[in-house]
Amino acid sequence: MKKEYLFKSERLGFRNWNEKDLTEFTKINADMAVMEHFPKSLTHKETSEYIARLQNHYQENGYTYFATEILKTGEFIGFIGLAYQEYKTDFTPATDIGWRLKKNSWGNGYATEGAKKCLEFAFSSLNLDRIISVCTQQNSKSESVMKKIGMQKVGEFNHPKLKKYPKHQKCICYEINRNVWQNLT
Repeated sequence: MKKEYLFKSERLGFRNWNEKDLTEFTKINADMAVMEHFPKSLTHKETSEYIARLQNHYQENGYTYFATEILKTGEFIGFIGLAYQEYKTDFTPATDIGWRLKKNSWGNGYATEGAKKCLEFAFSSLNLDRIISVCTQQNSKSESVMKKIGMQKVGEFNHPKLKKYPKHQKCICYEINRNVWQNLT
């Protein structure tokens, strides 16, 4: 069966979420290595609720943190995509680019490849002007992806949604705008 993707990069396919993703995404969200820079892992129920929010986000905005698969095998590896963020900081409201991939897919350049394709989608198809990305100060791997896709650091902040989690509250924000992206491509 041929899969329907919203768009593709060289090795990855990006699509909206479906009920078949729940089992594998629950495994990803339960993996402590994957969730190291988040306050906690997610249960099956929490993952189901998260998928519902991602599906709703897609319906409302035309984008989401997309379910991401390897084109060659069809393997679901997590998400790479976009989400509108309204929590109160100097950098928001804004559309955020983010990723969460299963551990056995790390080290293959998927996050960078997928994020570059999502930036192209954001600026070319959605006509967005600016994209941010946020991670904890300790998340050097995500920060590295931000740099690789041409984003620049714009500041540090205490994440308002993480007040109960002091270990994770200190975050950094990177951004890229359409003009910078066009000069990079």
